[in-house]
Amino acid sequence: MTHIIAITNQKGGVGKTTTCVNLAASLAQFNCRVLLVDLDPQGNATMGSGIDKYNLLYSVYHVLINQKSIADTIVKTEIDYDVLPANSDVNAAEVKLNNIEEKESQLKVALKTIKRRYDYILIDCPPALNMLTINALVAADNVLIPMQCEYYALEGLSALVNTINQLSKKINAKLHIRGILRTLYDPRVSLAKEVSKQLLHHFGNTVYRTIIPRNIKLAEAPSHGLPAHIYAKKSRGALSYLALAREIIRRERLLTREVKIKKPIKQIAKYNKAGLIKKRKGVES
Repeated sequence: MTHIIAITNQKGGVGKTTTCVNLAASLAQFNCRVLLVDLDPQGNATMGSGIDKYNLLYSVYHVLINQKSIADTIVKTEIDYDVLPANSDVNAAEVKLNNIEEKESQLKVALKTIKRRYDYILIDCPPALNMLTINALVAADNVLIPMQCEYYALEGLSALVNTINQLSKKINAKLHIRGILRTLYDPRVSLAKEVSKQLLHHFGNTVYRTIIPRNIKLAEAPSHGLPAHIYAKKSRGALSYLALAREIIRRERLLTREVKIKKPIKQIAKYNKAGLIKKRKGVES
């Protein structure tokens, strides 16, 4: 079974693309077949995966407007996952899609032809609720919401949850929030700890136990076109995304019993010793 996850947040700067790239690479480390779909016209997930967005012949734009098949547009990387790339051409998709019937389902139809090749398809959405994001939410089964533990982010999360609930009622009945991921977390900031507690109180087990720390190596890795586990495999940022991948696979295993988990890898054992994952019964303290 293929798990299609839209990684989205209407607020920018919350680590959405960083999560998409590093989660794709980390899932691949567990021998999962992964496709990263870059729907953001900025093309940062494309560049962060080592693909030059300025030299693309075709992008997700051509797939959305039916000018190229998705199979011919996917780029294989040297990082063990595939990418459906994006660049500034995707900006034009908004206008072009208005002239296409069932415009909100273009990505879903395209993915249907190749999704059996993959265990996970991760969709990096633009930081706005536009037709590109709607295409992602129609195509996806699950939503992963990265968010920074700040007051305004908490307010934005409420609006995003309402939007997703409305879409699930009107367009995609299968769509639901699979997890909320705390990113750019700094335990020295009292507000971050307070917002984290509120998240756990209101959303319970929907909040991933794994916390992504604020980490310089995560910020540096995209400039080298590499995920963190290749750029700095012992960094806290790289280890945290490996732990997140393991948590996601475990959750899917409990729900579907279809994904086999390999034996714990050394990096995750080190990560657990570092204390970045807190054990909890029901809700994290």
